[in-house]
Amino acid sequence: MSLLPSLFRKILQPQEPTAQSTSPAAAAEVQSAYAEATEAYQAKDLERAVSLYDRVIALQPDHAEAFYKRGNALKDLGQLSAALASYEAAVKHRPDFGYAWCNRGFVQQSLGMREEALASFDAAVRLNPDDLVAHVNRGALLQSLSRWQEALASHDRVLASNPQLFQTWLFRGNVLRELRQPEAALASFRKALELKPDYAEAHYNCGVAYELLQQPQAALDSYDRAIASFPQFHQAHYNRGGLLKADGRLQEALEAYDRAIAIKADYAEAHSNRGAVLHELERWDEALASFDRALTLRPGYAEAHMQRAHTLGALGRYEASLREYDRAVALKPEFPEARYNRSQMQLMLGDYEQGWVDYEWRWRNPAKLKVWPRVLPQPLWLGQEPIAGKRLLIHCEQGLGDTLQFCRFARSVADLGGIVFLEVQQSLVGLLQGLAGVAQVIAQGSPLPEFDYHCPMMSLPLALRTTVATIPGADGYLHGDPAQVAWWQARLGERTRPRIGLVWSGNPAQANDRKRSCALAGWIEHLPREFDYFCLQKDIRPQDEVTLAANPWIARHDEVGTMSGTAALCECLDLIISVCTSGAHLSGALGRPTWILLAFDAEWRWLHARSDTPWYRSARLYRQPAIGDWQSVLTRVRADLIATFSQRE
Repeated sequence: MSLLPSLFRKILQPQEPTAQSTSPAAAAEVQSAYAEATEAYQAKDLERAVSLYDRVIALQPDHAEAFYKRGNALKDLGQLSAALASYEAAVKHRPDFGYAWCNRGFVQQSLGMREEALASFDAAVRLNPDDLVAHVNRGALLQSLSRWQEALASHDRVLASNPQLFQTWLFRGNVLRELRQPEAALASFRKALELKPDYAEAHYNCGVAYELLQQPQAALDSYDRAIASFPQFHQAHYNRGGLLKADGRLQEALEAYDRAIAIKADYAEAHSNRGAVLHELERWDEALASFDRALTLRPGYAEAHMQRAHTLGALGRYEASLREYDRAVALKPEFPEARYNRSQMQLMLGDYEQGWVDYEWRWRNPAKLKVWPRVLPQPLWLGQEPIAGKRLLIHCEQGLGDTLQFCRFARSVADLGGIVFLEVQQSLVGLLQGLAGVAQVIAQGSPLPEFDYHCPMMSLPLALRTTVATIPGADGYLHGDPAQVAWWQARLGERTRPRIGLVWSGNPAQANDRKRSCALAGWIEHLPREFDYFCLQKDIRPQDEVTLAANPWIARHDEVGTMSGTAALCECLDLIISVCTSGAHLSGALGRPTWILLAFDAEWRWLHARSDTPWYRSARLYRQPAIGDWQSVLTRVRADLIATFSQRE
C-alpha cells in the first residue's frame, strides 16, 4: 500500500487586478463594497463576505474578481457547487483570469470532475506559466489519472522553478515508482527528506520503494522512522506487519496489525492480514474471527474470503473452504491466488475436471505463488493440437517429488504418437533414463533439442484430460538400475529380518515443511527392534544427526546420496515409510510397498479421507487424526508393522 498524492489543500490568494467599474458614479460604491467584502473574508467572516461580494456583483455584474473571491469564500464554507458556479462566472467575464481557472480546477476535482479539472489547470498554466500552485495541482491530478509521464513532466517543471517544494519531490517519487523506477523514486523521496527530515510520508514511501527493491530491512527501518515521526500512521504499521510476517516474526507482525487497527478500527486489510498471521500461529478461531470482521467492514473483500478459505482448509473443512474460494473468485474473477488455491481444494475433493483448469492459474502471479513460467519460443501444448509425429518438450517445474509423480504422463503422450523429450532436475537424470515413452532425458540447463511444442510437467493431466479414474502408472513406472540393485543385494547380504526404509523429513525450504516433516526422535520408540531399518534421508538435520548417532541400529549408507542409488536400495527393501516428500514418490513410482505419513491438512494430491491413493497402488496413507498429532500416526504404524510382518513369518 502506498499513499496517493493529494492536491494542495489551501488555495493561495494571488494579487489580482483592482476592480474596474463601468460607471464613474458607481465606482466609489463598488470599490467600498469590494474592500469591505475582502476585509470580511480575511477575517474569516465568510458568510458576510459572500453577502458583500453579492452586493458588488449586483452593482457590477461583470466584476470577475468579485466572482472569484466569492467562489473562494463559498469553497471555504464547503459549498463547492456554488463555488464552482462563481468561478465559472469569473472566467466567463475574464477568460484570461488564470487564478480563477486554477481554483475552478481545484473545486472540480473535489467534486469528482477530474477531466474538467484537468482542462481548468491546463488553462491556468497556459495563462500564467509561473503559477506553481496550478502546476502542482495539475501534476497531482495527472498522477491520479495514471498519466504518469505527463505527471512526471509537470512535477519536474515545478521543481525546476522551486526545488524546495518537498511535497512535490514526494509526488515525483510516487510517479517514478508507478513507472517501475524504484531507485529513482527512492532518490526523490530522499530529496524530500533532505528538505524535511521528519516527513513521515516520505519515510513511508521510502519503505515502499525499498520493498520493491527487495531490501526488507531497509523498508522496515523506513516504516519505523515514519512511525517515529507520526505514531498514528496506520499504513506504516500495516506495511510493517507484512514485512515481519514474511520474516517469520509472527508475534511482532500481529502486534503491528493490532496497532494499525487500534488507530483505524475499520481497516479491513489489517483485519484480514491479522487473520493470516493468526492462521500461521495456528490460532484458528481467532483467525476466522479476524476474517469475519474484515468481511463485515467490506462485504465484497475477495482477499478476505480467500484467506478464510485457507484457514477452513487447514481445519479440514474442505467443502466450506471451497465455497469461500468460489466467493472470492466470483467477486474477483481475475484473482490468480484464489484460482490457484481453489484448484488445490478441487483436486483434494476429486474434481479433476475443473481442478486442473484452475491449476493453470499458477502462472499468472509467479512472484506471489513462487511458480515461475518457462519462456520458450515454441507454442504451449495443452492437448488441443494433435501430437502424433510432433516433438514435445516436457519440462519439470517444481520439486523432485512433483517430477517423480508426474513424469509418468510421458508414456501417455507417447501413446498419442508424440516424440517426448523430458527435461528434469540433474539428480533425476540417471533414474529416469529408462522411463517408458521418453525419447531423451535432458538435465535442466543443458542444450535443448529441436522440438515443436512444450508442456510444463504438471500441466500434463489437463492436456490429457486426466480424471481420478484414469491416472496412469499406479502399479509403478520406474525401476532401479539392475546393476545397482545387484550391488545392494550383495552388500546387504542374506535377508534375515524385514528391511524397512525411513524418510522422516523433506526439504526445509518447502512452504508446508513445518507440518509435513517430523523429528526422528519421535519415531524411535515406535520402531520394533526385530526389524532392520535403513535411513533413506539424503539431507539430515542437526538434531536428527544426534538421534542417528545414538541409535546405530538404523543403518546409514553414503550411496543414498543419489536418487539412482536410493532407488536401487528401495528395490531391496520390504517397506518404505515416508512423510510426504520425494522419498514417498520415489518408492511409490517403483511400485514398492510404501506407507506415507500425512499431516492433518495433507496436500491435494492425496485426496480426502482416503487410506489409499490412485497415484500409487502400493501405497497406504496414514493421516493425522488432529492437527499436529504424529503420536497417533506412529502408534498405528507400529501396530501395523508388527501385524504385517508377524503374519509373514
